[in-house]
Amino acid sequence: MSFSATTKEELARLETKRKCCELAELASLVRMDGTLQISTNQKYSLNVITESAPVARKLYNLAKKRLELPAGIVVRRKLRLKKNNSYLVKIYPNGVEDLQKLGLFNKEGEILSGISKTLVKRRCDQKAYLRGAFLAGGSISNPEGNYHLEIITNDLVLAEDIIGLFSKFGLNAKISVRKKFYVVYLKGSDDIFEFLALIGAHQALFEFENIRILKDMRNQVNRIVNCETANLNKTVDAAVRQLECIRLIDRTIGLKSLPQNLYEIARLRMEFPDFSLKELGEQLNPKVGKSGVNHRLRRIEEIAEKIQTENRRE
Repeated sequence: MSFSATTKEELARLETKRKCCELAELASLVRMDGTLQISTNQKYSLNVITESAPVARKLYNLAKKRLELPAGIVVRRKLRLKKNNSYLVKIYPNGVEDLQKLGLFNKEGEILSGISKTLVKRRCDQKAYLRGAFLAGGSISNPEGNYHLEIITNDLVLAEDIIGLFSKFGLNAKISVRKKFYVVYLKGSDDIFEFLALIGAHQALFEFENIRILKDMRNQVNRIVNCETANLNKTVDAAVRQLECIRLIDRTIGLKSLPQNLYEIARLRMEFPDFSLKELGEQLNPKVGKSGVNHRLRRIEEIAEKIQTENRRE
């Protein structure tokens, strides 16, 4: 099961204690995934389709428990192999008043766009609404890869209202357009961590944090290894260049023509081609530091460069 699916399953099994939170979460689930049907005799029905059995069960229980409405679940089995079943939850409101409670109609009996402010007055209700929105239209990528959480809707006003709820908790959510849908998304790992915490996905939160710590450790180790590799390559390249210069001097004017301090360091470099500057300096008597060794080798390179220039002129 994917990280997104296990997170949703955890949230679907989460029970809230406040009636206001239950109503906000139910309203969010219905708003995100539901369709409203009106029969010829003005009877209403709300149809909500989901591929998650725990989410379907939650919808059914909230409708029965909070609004005390008739409800039922129809299982639709997929004929194609490896396809999940889908669940149709049917809720039967008694009238416009029940639809107003769910934030679908305003006081005038007209269809309401976005989120009803009466549903999200309290912070607990705001968290519940976001939880329902994620259950209905959300997904989260496996934290082993890129950090990405999104909630998809085909209603721009609803997407903007969801952004508003995110901002109330200091979360930097943004909107992008994907075909005919509006995607509210979070990219930063810290924002995703905070979101999982506020909607109550504590088990997913712990797993997310564990994976994030392991990723950071791996990245840190990789940076250290890359840095050490780069330094090693730099040291090897410098040593090769120095040896070429020393051999050029030896072939042309002879190493013994060099000043004594340069002769000693040239001889040591040829004897110990893989030594670092520090290790070369420790072979001298008296010992010389890295900067001193580097200075002597730089002078040898300058002499070799001068010889090459004179040879080209000739």
